Amino acid sequence: MSTILVFLAGLAVIITWWMAQQRLSSKPWLEANGIHDIPVLTRSAVATEKIGLGVFLAIVGALFTLFISAYFMRMGLQDWWAIPLPRILWLNTGMLVIGSAALHWAKMEVVRNNGNALKLALVTALAATTGFLIGQLFAWKELVTAGYVIADNPANSFFYLITGMHGLHILGGLFVLSRTTSRVWEGAALAKVRLSTELCTIYWHFMLVVWLVLFALFAGWANDFVAICRQVLN
Repeated sequence: MSTILVFLAGLAVIITWWMAQQRLSSKPWLEANGIHDIPVLTRSAVATEKIGLGVFLAIVGALFTLFISAYFMRMGLQDWWAIPLPRILWLNTGMLVIGSAALHWAKMEVVRNNGNALKLALVTALAATTGFLIGQLFAWKELVTAGYVIADNPANSFFYLITGMHGLHILGGLFVLSRTTSRVWEGAALAKVRLSTELCTIYWHFMLVVWLVLFALFAGWANDFVAICRQVLN
């Protein structure tokens, strides 16, 4: 139960910070403007797509929270045997960090209206994230070759299920990122791809945070963290 509370608290902090960045906390009724200074509102100050993405990420966060909670509850039973952490996961984590950093770079370049740098940043993000997914497949292959098949141990099943679910979300994000990259290379106006680039950046940062939590979980570091949190809550 404490695991869920800690994860949800962290998720709430991230969502609150994101909403503050989108100026959702502003109070326009308190601004002393003349009647001629009132702007004509043709669309919400926050793009509908960003709000939709925020809701979707909240749902995804809740889904992975349930997975993590089930993982902790199941690992306390006697038929649980921890599986070794494939070393390639370190490389995969680095690739996902690069992809997230590249998209942050792309977000800055689209604001600067620098098309050439934007192309390079988007291609770098695509290549790094594709490398992450390929590396995940190699991690699976390494475990299967070593005899850690899905049905042999509950720990195996959870590893394949959770990493597979995370990979599917990354794959879906790659589809959107590929479309954005294609539009940029076809010469689309940068103003038309700015929102898409920002959405991809937010999505990648979120999935990176989720993966870091999962990586800590599989490496066993999360156990110590949860123990500390339980002491604090008690």
